[in-house]
Amino acid sequence: MTRPTRFIAPGATLGVLGGGQLGRMFAQAAQSAGYGVAVLEADEAAPAAQVTGIHLDARYDDLPALDRLAHDCAAVTVEFENIPVDAMRRLEARLPLAPSPAAVAVCQDRAQEKALFGRLGVACAPHAVLAAGSDPAAVDPALLPGILKTSRLGYDGKGQAIVADATGLAAAWRGLGGVDCVLEQRLDLDFELSVVLARGHDGAAVAFAPQQNLHRSGILFASFAPAPSVTPAVAAAAQAAALRIAEGLDYVGVLCVEFFVLRDGRLLANEIAPRPHNSGHHTIDSCDVSQFELQWRALAGAPLPQPRQHSAAVMLNLLGDLWFDAAGRQREPDWAAVLALAGAHLHLYGKRDPRRGRKMGHLTCTAADAAAARDTALAACGILGLEPF
Repeated sequence: MTRPTRFIAPGATLGVLGGGQLGRMFAQAAQSAGYGVAVLEADEAAPAAQVTGIHLDARYDDLPALDRLAHDCAAVTVEFENIPVDAMRRLEARLPLAPSPAAVAVCQDRAQEKALFGRLGVACAPHAVLAAGSDPAAVDPALLPGILKTSRLGYDGKGQAIVADATGLAAAWRGLGGVDCVLEQRLDLDFELSVVLARGHDGAAVAFAPQQNLHRSGILFASFAPAPSVTPAVAAAAQAAALRIAEGLDYVGVLCVEFFVLRDGRLLANEIAPRPHNSGHHTIDSCDVSQFELQWRALAGAPLPQPRQHSAAVMLNLLGDLWFDAAGRQREPDWAAVLALAGAHLHLYGKRDPRRGRKMGHLTCTAADAAAARDTALAACGILGLEPF
C-alpha cells in the first residue's frame, strides 16, 4: 500500500520516541534543515534531550506525555524498536507516525522476523521457535550446535547463549528464563554485512551500499565502507532482499537489515532494525546524505535522494572501556592525538557515565580510498589502546 505524500515543511516540529544517541543524531540532522525536534524520554540527561528544544521527561506509555507529543509535533518517529506498540498506536491515531506500529511489532520479535523472511522468500539461518512451556528436547538435533536467542529484547549480544547439544540447550533456555526463544543453527560465517535503506510514504526507496561489519563480544566494533569482501553480486542481492523486506512491511522511514555471508557464498538475513543503525553512522561523514537526514526526509514526506559516498570510511565504536586505564582508574582518552589524524571525525554522545560495554560514541575515519581509511583507523586503535583488526 502507498499513501499520499504530504510534505511537512521546515519550521514544523518533528517528534522522536526515545532519547539515546540515535535520537540525538536524528535531532541534529533535522535541526540543520530548520525543523524543531521534541523528544519523549524519561531521563533528563539523555543524549537526545541535551540537544532538543522540547524534552518530555516521561515514560513511553505516559498518556498525557504522548498526547502532548502529538499536540506539539507534525509527525513522530522512533529511536529504537522496543517502544510499546500501544503507545505508538495512540500516536498513529493523531498524526503521521513512521515507521508504523505494525512494522515495529514485527521487528520486536525474532520469531515474527523469521516468519516474515519465510513469507517473502528471503533466506535466513535454519532455526526453530521455542515457545514458553514447550519441550526443548523436541528440537531437531540437526540445529545443534546453535545459538539460542530470546525472541524479544535482546541486543548487543544480550539475551543469547551458545549451545552445543540438547543438554546445553535445556540449560541455556532455563538460564534465559524459559521465555520465547529462537534457536539458530551455528553456521560457517565468512563475514557480516548490513544494508541501510530509506522508504517514503509513496513507496519510493533508496539504499546505501552495504557496509561490512566486525563484531567483538557481540557488539559492533567496526564497519567498513566500501565493504572489502562484498562482491557486486552479493551487494545487489543484499540490497534487493532489504528492499523486499521494506516493501513486505509497508515500511516508511530508515530500515537496516543485517546479513550473514557464509563461506560457501550464501547470503542469509539475520535481523531487522526499524531505525538508523550503528553500522550506518559513517554516512554522516562519508556520504552527501546521511541515514539520519533520510530519516527526517522520509518522516516529513520530502524527496529521498540516492546517497552518494564521496569518501571511503572505517567507523569504530567507542565503548566505555576506553575511559579506564589498565588499573581500572577512570581517565579521559587522548582525544587530541586522535583528532590530529587526518580524516578523523569524533562523535561523542554526551553520556556522563562511562561503563564497560556502553556505547559512548564513535569515530569515523575517512580518506580518498579504503586503504588510507583503514590506516587511519588502525592508527586510532593504537592511540586508544584498541586491539587492531
